[in-house]
Amino acid sequence: VRLVESGGDLVRPGGSLTLSCTVSGATIAWINDMAWHRQVPGEVREFVAVISSSGSTNYSASVEGRFTVSRDDAKNTAILQMADLKPEDMGVYYCAADVKEFGVMWSHYYWGQGTQVTVSS
Repeated sequence: VRLVESGGDLVRPGGSLTLSCTVSGATIAWINDMAWHRQVPGEVREFVAVISSSGSTNYSASVEGRFTVSRDDAKNTAILQMADLKPEDMGVYYCAADVKEFGVMWSHYYWGQGTQVTVSS
C-alpha cells in the first residue's frame, strides 16, 4: 500500500491551496478513515482533519471553517481544500489512511511521505 500526497506549494496569507492524497496497492480491499496531519520541524505531528468511509468529517479547532476534507472512493483519493491560509498553517502535510487489505485480518494505518505547505508573503 502506498500513499502519495501532492499539491503543496508556497502561498500568501489569505490564499487557498488544495492537497490530494492517492492510495494505491493491489491488496486494498477497502479504506476506512482518511486523515490529514501536519508537522512543523521540532514539533509533534498534529491532527488536521479526517473523513470516514461514510463521509462524516472532523476537524481540528484551528482549521474548522477554513479547511474542507473530501474523498473520492472510486479513485482512492482524499482531498484537503484549504482556504484563508495563515502562517501558522505552514508545515509538512501528511496523509494517512486506515486500509483493510485482502488476506489481512485487521486494517492498518498507512502514511504518505508528506507535502510542504509554506504560507508567507
